[in-house]
Amino acid sequence: MPFDPFAPKDYVRAMALRPILVLPEPLLRKVSDPVPEVDAAVRALVDDMFETMYEAPGIGLAAIQIGVPKRIVTIDLARKEEPPARQVFINPEIVWASEDLSSYEEGCLSIPSLYEEVERPARIRVRYRDVDGKPQEIEADGLLATCLQHEIDHLEGKLFVDRLSRLKRERALKRWQKARRENDA
Repeated sequence: MPFDPFAPKDYVRAMALRPILVLPEPLLRKVSDPVPEVDAAVRALVDDMFETMYEAPGIGLAAIQIGVPKRIVTIDLARKEEPPARQVFINPEIVWASEDLSSYEEGCLSIPSLYEEVERPARIRVRYRDVDGKPQEIEADGLLATCLQHEIDHLEGKLFVDRLSRLKRERALKRWQKARRENDA
């Protein structure tokens, strides 16, 4: 039965954990569709995304990673001892990127246990809608800039390994596949 935000029993709907898609799932390569309107269903999806992201645990999640090809990103960079710092980016778009670069060791919930150094613009400006549907713009640097770029790549059907050289990507994915086979054995 679909979620009805006006039905009394659904008003306090519990969040739900969603399965996270893992490579080589083809849906991870799909370009996500824009969100035409931020409504109760979108807000419920955002809540599910946060619950799923926290449980994983991760610091960022794109809707496509839970099988929903919509342009929605959730991020929380708070440390464990800090209160949550939920950030929601609906229809995010990078409108400016610095020429200077920074490098971070990135990982991905859709490629569990694989970490590689990725170089990206050090600062970016992102235009998006918030969870209330209001237009926003943010300039980000450091980990937030990296995380936003990583998650926005997901919305374009790209994974962080696509940012590696061909040789480095092939080696990393072979190591990852071998480790998965050994864990499944």
